[in-house]
This record gives sequence, C-alpha cells and structure tokens, in this order.
Amino acid sequence: MADIRSRPPVMRLTEAAAARVRSLMERSDSKGAGLRVGIKNGGCAGMEYTMEFAEEAGRFDEVIEDKGARVLIDPKAILYLLGTEMDYKTDKMSAQFVFNNPNQTSACGCGESVAITPATSEAGLSGSASAGA
Repeated sequence: MADIRSRPPVMRLTEAAAARVRSLMERSDSKGAGLRVGIKNGGCAGMEYTMEFAEEAGRFDEVIEDKGARVLIDPKAILYLLGTEMDYKTDKMSAQFVFNNPNQTSACGCGESVAITPATSEAGLSGSASAGA
C-alpha cells in the first residue's frame, strides 16, 4: 500500500489577510463558500490577480482554510500561486491584499499587474504584488 503524503497548501494567509477575508465574508450579502483567488491575462506586465466571492466551491477548486478564513483557488491559477503568501496591508492612502509570490518574475510600475511563471522544481524566485480590496 502506498504512503499517502500530505501536501502543503497552495497558498497561506497572514493573520491580517485572514482577518480581512473573514470580515469581507461576514459583511457580504451572500454567505457563500469563500473568497476565490485566481489569475487572468491583462495589464502591462501580462497577468493580474483576481478575487471574487464564490457562492460554492468549483469541482476542481483548491480549498484553503487558514486562520478561520476560507479561500478557494481557481484551478487554472494553482501552478502560478504555489508557495504564495497572501497578506493584507493598510497605510494612510490605501488598503490592499498583497501577494508574496515566489513565482513572480516582474511587476509593472503601478503594481496592478505582474509577470508570473508557473511553478517548477527550479522555482526559487521571490516577488510580491498587490490587489486592492
């Protein structure tokens, strides 16, 4: 019989990100399954992080439950988000989710779009990008 190995989560949340996700879900009109995070083509660097409320988990969504928050990872984004830490930062002028993604290779000057390479065994790059919320 083969040993079943537990695998690390695709993404982890800081306490600040988990608190913000919990707050957003509590205030949402829908008491859905969680906050879905994904990646789409766009922006000057080539890709953008996406976030939306999810009514239910998709068949192939990766479900992350961390610090009392539930985040669903779009299956098309899994390889791009492997090893990512999701944080939430506030300052005098803004409040936003920040993705510390080891697969990110560059970002545009405004920070709204990123270049991300799918994770491989050689992925060891570090980077971060933000998404307002």
